[in-house]
Amino acid sequence: MSATSPSLQALLVLLRLRTFVALILVFAFFAVMAPNFLSTANAVIISKHVALNAFLAIGMTFVIITGGIDLSVGSIVGLCAMVAGWLVLNGVDTGLGYAVWFNTWEIVVLVMLVGVGVGWINGILITRLNVAPFIATLGTLYIARGAALLSSGGRTFPNLSGSEDMGTASFPVIGTGSVLGLPVMVWMLIAVALLAHYISRRTPLGRHVYAVGGNERGAALSGVKVNRIKMFVYMFSGFCAALVGLIIASQLQAAHPATGETFELNAIAAAVLGGTSMSGGRGRIFGTIVGAFVIGILSDGLIMMGVSSFWQTVIKGIVIIVAVVIDQAQSRLQARVALAQEAAR
Repeated sequence: MSATSPSLQALLVLLRLRTFVALILVFAFFAVMAPNFLSTANAVIISKHVALNAFLAIGMTFVIITGGIDLSVGSIVGLCAMVAGWLVLNGVDTGLGYAVWFNTWEIVVLVMLVGVGVGWINGILITRLNVAPFIATLGTLYIARGAALLSSGGRTFPNLSGSEDMGTASFPVIGTGSVLGLPVMVWMLIAVALLAHYISRRTPLGRHVYAVGGNERGAALSGVKVNRIKMFVYMFSGFCAALVGLIIASQLQAAHPATGETFELNAIAAAVLGGTSMSGGRGRIFGTIVGAFVIGILSDGLIMMGVSSFWQTVIKGIVIIVAVVIDQAQSRLQARVALAQEAAR
């Protein structure tokens, strides 16, 4: 057993670093195969694409760590984009012959409340009505998407450039502005990532999130408010999805009800590729960020190489399957290493 233990340890370390290895391999491949991949302009484009997926993946990481799943994030993106578009263009009709208009900051707050509200509904369905997370979030996926379609009859809200008179002229800055050479959305991602990392690693709330995913019954017996923890992770996931919807509406200066379709797949792929276990109890925010970079570089690199979008979908599906298989292999190997260490004592 002692002869094989070092090799097992080395393999386990390699599996733990798989996300960084994947990032290096993907980057090196496209640096050679894709024209202009290393250009500054392309780096900015990739950072914007990565930021959008990373927001969703951060929220998804918390959900998956608790042993759940959130399939509704893509639809929340679309719904929140439409809410932002509606508020910029129309305000809120009071029914008294005039409308209430909101400035950019108020619109941001209202859109965030919508995202958190959908997350709250997910949490209630799962914790109070005991609906399985897959089914609960699948239902809200359809409801949120339907609400987005109904808000405009399936049409796009165009020309979201804002108005000086209404205090919304700064709305496009959210998605197109930059500070110190970096897009505003990247600064927002840095802030959210640092906050999420601090919560997950430095607070009792974060420890309870891991405890619920590792052993829900044991966590409950230890005094952890399991239902509150689950409510938090789904509401936080909704918050992250609302941010993405807001950024896209601002960036495009338009909102379409189909915005965000299949975004949940990229978020799950980034989280799992970043080392988050689908069985719960394990995952790191920074690993998820690296996973988002792998997915983002993979997507943009394939586009630059002229690969069909259909094949891109197939490749992303393969990535998810491979990541889950490797995660299961890592779990089994950890168990073997633990047994070997016990036997050596």
